[in-house]
Amino acid sequence: MKVKSFDFRQIEWWLVSSATLTAFLFILFGYRPQFSNDSGQEIFKFISRLVILGTIYTAFHLVQMILIPKFQNDSNKWPSILLMALTGVLTFVICAIFSYQSGLVKAGFPTFLVGILVLFICYLLAGSLLNQALTPPRVRDYQLYNYARLIIAFLFTFFFLIQLDPITGFGPSIIFGVFIPIIFIAGLYNFFLVYGKRREGKIKASRWYNWGLSSIILLIFLVISLEENQEEIFVIGGLGTVAFIQLIFFPLTTFLFKKYDNYIGQITSLNTKIDQGQANIDFLRSQINPHFLFNALNTLYASSLIENAEKTSDGIQKLGDMMRFMLHENQMPQIPLSREITYLRNYLDLQMLRFGAQKNLDTDIQINENQCSGEIAPMLIIPFVENAFKHGISAKEKSWIKINLRCISGSLHLDVVNSVHPKSSTKESKQEESGIGLENVKKRLELLYPHQHQLNIVSNDNDFFVHFSIQLK
Repeated sequence: MKVKSFDFRQIEWWLVSSATLTAFLFILFGYRPQFSNDSGQEIFKFISRLVILGTIYTAFHLVQMILIPKFQNDSNKWPSILLMALTGVLTFVICAIFSYQSGLVKAGFPTFLVGILVLFICYLLAGSLLNQALTPPRVRDYQLYNYARLIIAFLFTFFFLIQLDPITGFGPSIIFGVFIPIIFIAGLYNFFLVYGKRREGKIKASRWYNWGLSSIILLIFLVISLEENQEEIFVIGGLGTVAFIQLIFFPLTTFLFKKYDNYIGQITSLNTKIDQGQANIDFLRSQINPHFLFNALNTLYASSLIENAEKTSDGIQKLGDMMRFMLHENQMPQIPLSREITYLRNYLDLQMLRFGAQKNLDTDIQINENQCSGEIAPMLIIPFVENAFKHGISAKEKSWIKINLRCISGSLHLDVVNSVHPKSSTKESKQEESGIGLENVKKRLELLYPHQHQLNIVSNDNDFFVHFSIQLK
């Protein structure tokens, strides 16, 4: 199954939004002013931090989620360019006012804001280069592109938080630069070595990897505790970390991994069923009536010996149209109904060329194409008509074939009635019985038109009746 490209615009929005929320919480709880006689300046600094952070995030949202897509889709690029420039100017002015008035950043402010802008531009350029180098048709699918783009998006978020350090402090960048990578690596460790081994049935190996990690963590904190001569480091840090991993982190990630595997399994199962259904459709389509072309060629050859050239050439032309239909339109999922009816007429003309001189055969063919429009899967009508000619004609007994095709209220209706003759045990009869019958058509209808068709087949000693209707698309 080929990997598709992730929706990185949404991923980028979630990453930056998460980073901004983390920074907002650090400002809210880390820089909360203490109310006193000279608390006015502290309150203004506190508000300025929130305003600067909110302004930068709003500018990112406008540019990344609204203006860049508008720039890419519109033929006139200038309105988007002007709006992006206006957004940049307003962001610079608002941040400068609150920065200088509150005493934040001060002389380093232009570098601070330009650094964020340069970082964003570099990320866009890196994304564009990856899109050109690691996407189909240069590579098989988007897997490598997705991994590389995710890493770059995370690095962009991390460096974005480093640029915000004068406003938010070091807390957010430490979380994104240290704790989140540790959690990510621990998740990979669980997925491949603990959960992964258990999924493969290697329970013993899974336990070794699980408790081996806990032992290493305890050993590290024990060494630190002995060096610092503080038991609290081992108790709180070591035992607390192991308890968190074993009681919360591993069970939670294992639950998520099981959900992911179940989701992938469902997708794989559905894709397998789709592939099997398509294979069945292609096989059944290729099996229906290929022997008719050989019969038609034999008929034309015999006709050329006893009839005039005009009649033979007309038959050859119709056969050519039918062969083009089989080679081209028969491979398409949907074709115009008019082409299917044209193929039916050519088929009937050739069959009448073959059986028209037979005196004991009565035919009544009515094809009304009024109101017949829309599309249909190819080779759905012919099998019913071919079945009538195949089993409804006897060289000795009275035979008849009646065909009525019409369209009513967006639906195609076909009635076919043919005579029934006792089966013989001759070689010819066995060859006829070996042909692909109406069961193939039933399977195709179930696959292509579930709950959108009706097929009634009634047979007695004298007649074989088929009523077929289908909702046109």
